Amino acid sequence: MKVRSSVFASFILIFEVIGIALFLRGFFPVPVKSSFSSKSKLSDLPAEPLTGSAPNSSRLPQPLFKRVVIMLVDALREDFVFGPNGRMYMPYTRHVVERGSSHSFVAKARPPTVTMPRIKALTTGSIPGFIDVVMNLNSPALLEDNLIWQAKTAGKRIVFYGDDTWVRLFPKHFMEYDGTTSFFVSDYTEVDNNVTRHLDSTLKRDDWDILILHYLGLDHIGHMSGPYSSLIQPKLMEMDDILKKIHSALISKEVEGSLPYLLVLCGDHGMSETGSHGGSSEPEVSTPLVLISPAFKRKAGMEKPGVVEQVDLTPTLALGLGLPISQNSVGRVIQSVLEETSLRDQLRFLHLNGHQLSCLLKDSISDYEKEVGFEQFRVAEKAHGNWMKLYLEGNTSEVLTNVGKKVLRQYLEALAAMSAALSKQLGKYDMYSMIAGMVFVFQLLLVLLLAMPEALSSAAAVDLPILSALLSLPFYLLCLLLASVHVLVCTSAGSSCYFCSLSWGLVFAAVAFSSAMFCILVSIATRRLPLGAKIHGKSPLRSSEVDWSLSELDVLLLAGTVGHTLSLAASSFVEEEHQTWYFLLNTLCLTVFQDVCRKYFREKRGSGDDEEHILPSKDRHPSAHPKAEIFSEKWLALATPPFTLLCCRLLRSLNQTGVQWAHIPDVGHWLNSSEHKVVLSLLSAFCLVLIYFLVQRQCSWVSKVALALGLLGVYSYRAAVGNVLFPWYHSGRTMSKGTVEARFVYVFILGILFSGTKDLLRSQIITADAKLKSRGLWEIYSGLVLLVSLLFRAHNLPVLCCCLLIQTLMAQFIWKKLHYDAAQTTIMHYWFGQAFFYFQGNSNNIATVDISVGFVGLESYIEAPAIFLTALSTYAGPLLWTCHLVCYLSSERDRSPVAVGHGCYCLALLRSVPAAAYIVLVTVLRYHLFIWSVFSPKLLYESMHLLLTAGVCLFFITMEQSPSSSKS
Repeated sequence: MKVRSSVFASFILIFEVIGIALFLRGFFPVPVKSSFSSKSKLSDLPAEPLTGSAPNSSRLPQPLFKRVVIMLVDALREDFVFGPNGRMYMPYTRHVVERGSSHSFVAKARPPTVTMPRIKALTTGSIPGFIDVVMNLNSPALLEDNLIWQAKTAGKRIVFYGDDTWVRLFPKHFMEYDGTTSFFVSDYTEVDNNVTRHLDSTLKRDDWDILILHYLGLDHIGHMSGPYSSLIQPKLMEMDDILKKIHSALISKEVEGSLPYLLVLCGDHGMSETGSHGGSSEPEVSTPLVLISPAFKRKAGMEKPGVVEQVDLTPTLALGLGLPISQNSVGRVIQSVLEETSLRDQLRFLHLNGHQLSCLLKDSISDYEKEVGFEQFRVAEKAHGNWMKLYLEGNTSEVLTNVGKKVLRQYLEALAAMSAALSKQLGKYDMYSMIAGMVFVFQLLLVLLLAMPEALSSAAAVDLPILSALLSLPFYLLCLLLASVHVLVCTSAGSSCYFCSLSWGLVFAAVAFSSAMFCILVSIATRRLPLGAKIHGKSPLRSSEVDWSLSELDVLLLAGTVGHTLSLAASSFVEEEHQTWYFLLNTLCLTVFQDVCRKYFREKRGSGDDEEHILPSKDRHPSAHPKAEIFSEKWLALATPPFTLLCCRLLRSLNQTGVQWAHIPDVGHWLNSSEHKVVLSLLSAFCLVLIYFLVQRQCSWVSKVALALGLLGVYSYRAAVGNVLFPWYHSGRTMSKGTVEARFVYVFILGILFSGTKDLLRSQIITADAKLKSRGLWEIYSGLVLLVSLLFRAHNLPVLCCCLLIQTLMAQFIWKKLHYDAAQTTIMHYWFGQAFFYFQGNSNNIATVDISVGFVGLESYIEAPAIFLTALSTYAGPLLWTCHLVCYLSSERDRSPVAVGHGCYCLALLRSVPAAAYIVLVTVLRYHLFIWSVFSPKLLYESMHLLLTAGVCLFFITMEQSPSSSKS
């Protein structure tokens, strides 16, 4: 069965996306929510250990605190409190930390350091996975056992003000609440004023037990301006004044003889050097935890804060309020909080925590009895029983105290070991779905590779033996074998598998498709082998019409793509993947320069003085001075690779990215400093003017005017938000949000896109005009460029400018003049797109995603446009190079008839190989914790890029089937 190469590649891509979706469903399993009946209860708590015949005592310790106030400051880094600037940023807090009745800790948050997963960690004590990053956009109700549910069930009256994520997670749990949208990062004043305006009246009342305040302004400032912004200190001083107000109110209401209060100051996550969060860098995971209460001893001086896990706060608050610890908590109680209680109560608290962790260990690990922590807990529990026997007998000797302290140390060691063992069990993967998705993807990838000779031949068609495969005996045997394996796995699996939950119709379709692909794969492979070619009556040397002689450029493109895929086997190369692309891009420029020199110098010497052989006739244009024109084209072609190399080197210095050296200052930091605002303004204006001249050349006059006004609006928007300067603006004016200016630009973006879409539809349906089609595609591309220029930060406009300049020079003097085919051009576009992804300052760390661009021109949080704008800005580099590939392949008048098919096929192959490589890596390395912070965002990136590529390939099919493409 003959299938066009572009159609074949597109269907392969679509089915690979399905296979990757199945794999991701196993790699990111949807958490199983506990039912209400399975939550912990006070009646389920174990009695105190006691050896001998006497009945065990069911005595429970008294609560440590009567009233708790949790002040959670979003994105509060530990150095904002404990660092050298702590006394300047938060003077009252620092005084309490140094001299007050408090305990101070550095609480380590686990990645992903995003708000919703962190709230879940603080309330459940569990460690969420990266799937919660996606769920963060629309948080469902939390049904898992948690501290808020336990407090409400025990009759505690809870009041909440702040981030409405809490309201969505805990509906109907708060006696009184006022939620504020957390995603609108342009607001860092009202979002906190909405919390503080309730504070005075609430602190005067006595009708609440737990008060939770979640302040968002600091996080929004970080996203907009970074951790070194001039707005940081005023915001932290505001938070310090609020803490002082709360502390003073709690002190004034303290009653002699009653249980003391507890004031908790904490952050849900930190803030990276760029102001974002989500990854695992030290500034993102290190947050301050300050516990203030008259129950603690007053300090004599500043002590170095201890280090605890963020999830340790959950069992500490639960036991402090006399509540059961959440079932899924992996935290351990903070021992210093218990220091002022009796030794019996301390042992009882640790015993309750140990019992909860041991029960969770039994449910999570099959051979839990072999765990060191479990054995240590059993030994400590037995020693605790012996101590209790001596205690109840009235023994008051020093021996009893020493034995009790020894039991205390045993408990602490057991808790630490069990907590560490449970933390290692974070990746509860659905291995059956992962393996099924991996097999699915690799079958398709091998078929794609084996079909390369036919797909890239002049016929641009692939002969697939579909009918023979479906009628063969191995196909039916494979179907029977795979169905048997499916039944065996689903009936014997200890845990639920997503693939087993599918209907039998879908499972049978997947089994049949996988069996058919295997038979097709074997058939194509035997046809490619010399023996297979003889069986089919063909000579092995003549079985393909493709000439497989490779040039130096072909070898580089092939070796570079394969080498990049192999480099993904090391986590260091994933963390610093930008270095791989920078190296490959520099090597590509040198290789292209060699080709240019060969064309204009070696060929000239070989052909004498005949200038007609220097350039093909189709590249020549009527001119009064043809030799002068050829001379200028030659030197422009020679200058293009070195100029591209220079641009790439400068762009590398603009944004420091990766993981290890992301904190090093770069040119972007220098430009964004207040002292260099004039330089940034001049640079931005120059880049916008150059962007106009590079983009407008193929647009209609209406689009040219709209583009000019739109770029002027971009500069006005940046001036309105305070990034750049207008000559007639006063320096002391109040900064606006730039909403009007941004919407002004959106109007022209929509106009340009409408004009381009209209021309494209006319060329496809009415006139079949290739020139009109080319103009329509370019206008759509120019509309995307205008949108990207609006979303990019001012210091990133040179990235966009260099992108357009390199595309123009390469298209005019390299790809056309050197007659690179569609496959070579496609791979070059792919390489440039990957490199420009990192030139923007992106990395494989989720913390580099700039979510502030999702609110350009918006006055409130609207989910759909915010997600679209954020994704578009993040992947602007690969998107612009992919769109330019579409314009370039479609606009060449003299291209071969199969240029589109070649481009589509190569793009499909390039996107399949890295995605498949990641699937193998995370399957093999599934028990290593670093894949959560490194491979998970990269997997999502590859999956999204694969979806983009599938869409581009479908567009290629439309272009190939249109009547205009045959006439172009």
